[in-house]
Amino acid sequence: MLSEERKREFRLAAKKLVVDLRRGQLRASLRIKAVQGHPGIFEMTWGGSGRATFDYGTPRKPEQPHVRWRRIGGHEIFKSP
Repeated sequence: MLSEERKREFRLAAKKLVVDLRRGQLRASLRIKAVQGHPGIFEMTWGGSGRATFDYGTPRKPEQPHVRWRRIGGHEIFKSP
């Protein structure tokens, strides 16, 4: 379970990702990359050791990506991304 501080850190990182997706350029500090061995699943680094996995769902608004968060935590999330 995430502490309140870790939740705030994640929410800030998630907002940054949304902004980046809308402008069409991902900032390097979020270190977005594909999860090896799991096609269509991506990981994001936040707050130093925080990790989150996500995929893209059907857009809810035209031409806007829809992020579906899968796991949020530390390195342990990679056991079942």
